[in-house]
Amino acid sequence: MGWELEDVEKPFVAQLQALGWQHIEGSLDDPSVTGRTGFAEVIQESLLSEQLRVLNPGPDGLPWLDEARLQEAVTAITRLGTHKLMEANEKATALLIRGLTVEGLPGWDGGRGQTICYIDWDTPANNRFTVINQYRIDCPPGFNSAKQFIVPDLVLLVNGIPLVVVECKSPSIPEPLAEAVDQLRRYSNQRKAAFEVDDNEGNETLFATNQLLVATSFDEARVGCIGADFEHYAQWKTVVGPNGAGSELEVAHGLGKSTLSEQERLIAGLLTPAHLLDVVQNFMLFMQAGGQTIKAVCRYQQYRAVNRALVRLKTGLTRRQHGEHDQRGGIIWHTQGSGKSLTMVFLVRKMRADAQLRRFKVIVITDRKDLQGQLSVTATLTGEVVDVAESTAGVKALARRKGPGLIFATIQKYRDSDIAGDAPLTADDLPKVEQPKAGYKADEKFEVLNEDDSILVLVDEAHRTQAGDLHANLLAGLPNCARIGFTGTPIIMGEKKRTHEIFGEFIDRYTIKEAEADGATVPVLYEGRTANGAIKDGASLDELFEDLFRQHTPEELEAIKQKYATKGHIFDAPALIADKARDIIRHYVTNILPNGYKAQVVAYSRLAAIRYFEALQQARDELLAEAQALSPEDKALDDEALCQRPAKVQAVVQAWRYRDTLARIEFAPIISGSNNDDPAWKRWTDGTAHEQLLKRFKKPLLLSDGKGAKPEKTDPLAFLVVKSMLLTGFDAPIEGVMV
Repeated sequence: MGWELEDVEKPFVAQLQALGWQHIEGSLDDPSVTGRTGFAEVIQESLLSEQLRVLNPGPDGLPWLDEARLQEAVTAITRLGTHKLMEANEKATALLIRGLTVEGLPGWDGGRGQTICYIDWDTPANNRFTVINQYRIDCPPGFNSAKQFIVPDLVLLVNGIPLVVVECKSPSIPEPLAEAVDQLRRYSNQRKAAFEVDDNEGNETLFATNQLLVATSFDEARVGCIGADFEHYAQWKTVVGPNGAGSELEVAHGLGKSTLSEQERLIAGLLTPAHLLDVVQNFMLFMQAGGQTIKAVCRYQQYRAVNRALVRLKTGLTRRQHGEHDQRGGIIWHTQGSGKSLTMVFLVRKMRADAQLRRFKVIVITDRKDLQGQLSVTATLTGEVVDVAESTAGVKALARRKGPGLIFATIQKYRDSDIAGDAPLTADDLPKVEQPKAGYKADEKFEVLNEDDSILVLVDEAHRTQAGDLHANLLAGLPNCARIGFTGTPIIMGEKKRTHEIFGEFIDRYTIKEAEADGATVPVLYEGRTANGAIKDGASLDELFEDLFRQHTPEELEAIKQKYATKGHIFDAPALIADKARDIIRHYVTNILPNGYKAQVVAYSRLAAIRYFEALQQARDELLAEAQALSPEDKALDDEALCQRPAKVQAVVQAWRYRDTLARIEFAPIISGSNNDDPAWKRWTDGTAHEQLLKRFKKPLLLSDGKGAKPEKTDPLAFLVVKSMLLTGFDAPIEGVMV
């Protein structure tokens, strides 16, 4: 306890005090020391009432809230009307951000209802920031048999409302952060909610208004939200604030140090009063995942990128001012899997809370339906509706409208890349087992649609050609707009302009190495594999070709090569695909299936994808037959003995071990259709069917050993076979290998 107090908690409090927080030493015996009438109270109600009067002046600038209205506001935040913590937290968070509307005064604003603000978001200094240690909270009667009260290490309150709970652990104990998170879960009864324990261990009312949970051992520190398990707590690695500026060297110098610990960096970057209010107001989300509501706080790179982007939007020159190019946008280069979709949501959300930027029309160019849903939720916070344009005519009509708006231009992104270079699919190509919507035409130039400079175009996956085509056309139609490109691959190959030449300078970068270090993405391991294909006697393709056609002239040989010997003919060859499918299945059974992961196969063409779909099933059935034919001795091999056997034998033995799962697994092709395909292909290219397949694929596998998820939450769809779809922007942690 001594080290925890001296080395972690006291430095934490001292740094907060230097940032403007008032420190109160709590008491386990007298609640009045911490501004309460009893230990059952979670909010400092008298301080809150006092602040409500100050922060909500009447028409003459003087306090106008009477006792009845004050009590209404206090009751709203202290009695949330639900016993479910996440539901209560969502209601409390909405109250904090939007305020509470109460009855107004006759003759003031036409007698309309007035909104009471719990926090002054615009002027942080008008609020009261308090940090209290020894903030005792009694467990409710009837739920206190296991524990009578809890005493978190530190509670941070704004205007008497607890927003942050901090658990400090000594760096000398094993796994201090895991221990701290476990303690926070106990205090908030999350272990009981997860059926890990039977009895209450805490008091959920302390966490009804909570926005951040911090686990720290000084050298290490993580932040999360209610409901989060340890793996969802993350470092905060920036001291950049709401104005997009911040220097780690300056912070370290102010603390008399050369470098910052993780705790010091988190406090400076996240708990400086203006930073904390910015995060709570603009960077929190409630989302649906797996049939339940979860709460998420932004990652540090999302916060940094959004604030830097907004500063550039406010300070950069417009095209008219510059004379040639708009200087208000740029590129946000965040590696794949680092949350670019949510960065866009946070950007739009904060723009709508900013007096200077809320007048902007925002046009989002993307293919992601989940992003559309998240933006729709964001829009409801500001009373907006998301307008969706799925064709050239639609985006033109919406772009022409004057004034603010939120427009979602959806791209059928896979269609062009998936059928590029492919022949139409015929009825003969079908496996043995309606017209598309109007899209965007790359060569269709836009006339000038809207010359306002209060328009922002956000381009998701900005390196992609099709997004670039629509964006280039929009630029012609919206000559004075600002534009921001989001990409994990900031380059366009070939004759296209590079991404930075289209959008301008980088706004923020978050590289794959940083993402791996943060645990936001996992390292990708590469293994090269070969297949002999269908070439006889080990001869090379060139040798075989010259032998077969040796009577022809060199010119004729070249013509034959050009006409027939394309990569597509080779990679589509059924014999080669069957050979590769056997290798894929054996590799999967040996290395991927035992860990419960799934697979994705990327084929050369749509026809090849369909052939892989059939060949993988055949290869699986062949392997199961081999497994069944194993000798009793091989079937009984233990792990140590198995490691001594050849790879082919290992695959067959593993197939025997996982025979029940292997027999159940399913395969699905995900390919786009074209107008020239035989109508019978519709069932394989249907987008609605694809959505259901992707939902199934993201569920865990049911393994033969009974380990893992509950059977009703699993799905046997284990292989997706694609040409160009799902190669970027596809979030599926269950996928363990891509071939």
